[in-house]
Amino acid sequence: MVGRRSDCDLVIDGDERVSRTHCELIPLGRDWLVADDGLSRNGTFVNGERVVGRRRLEDHDVLRVGDTRMPFRCPAHGQSKSTIAGRAFEPPGPLTDLQRRILVALCRPVVVAGGLAAPATNEEIGREMGLSVDAVKAHLRVLFGKFAMSDRLRPNEKRIHLARLAIDGGAVRVTDYAGQPVVNLPGLRQEDDAPPSG
Repeated sequence: MVGRRSDCDLVIDGDERVSRTHCELIPLGRDWLVADDGLSRNGTFVNGERVVGRRRLEDHDVLRVGDTRMPFRCPAHGQSKSTIAGRAFEPPGPLTDLQRRILVALCRPVVVAGGLAAPATNEEIGREMGLSVDAVKAHLRVLFGKFAMSDRLRPNEKRIHLARLAIDGGAVRVTDYAGQPVVNLPGLRQEDDAPPSG
């Protein structure tokens, strides 16, 4: 555990932008993951990109928590080739037009802030879509199922993961945010080529 608390494994004292419990460094075989499942107030960044959920660390990555930067070194990584990226995740089966519009609303703060904001709340989605909070929750539960979200995740963690999958998988695209300044996020489709709606 990384944070300001004295019982953390890696204590970062003197940086008030670091949360008491900020993020986790998790060993996975010979690799390491950094996980920030909504633990921190100011976010965890790797090479300038905000971590949403978990991210595998590579040799020479720079981890930032608060104003503290930490280089990650794992020379053994340089001895093997990186895995070739496969196709972006796509949900099983097509999305309805309403489901896709809910994803667009969910991801709006993330996209507009270039990945530096949390997804929209149920209330914000409801106002944008003209739906009750209960209706938004019901639609999100269906989307959690379509995107195979783990039941072990807390609701806020599910929203963060769903937004990341929707962006990475092309369920939302730049043209969905016309008229708003959009930061080019990795995975965010530029053209109107998202998977077809049902």
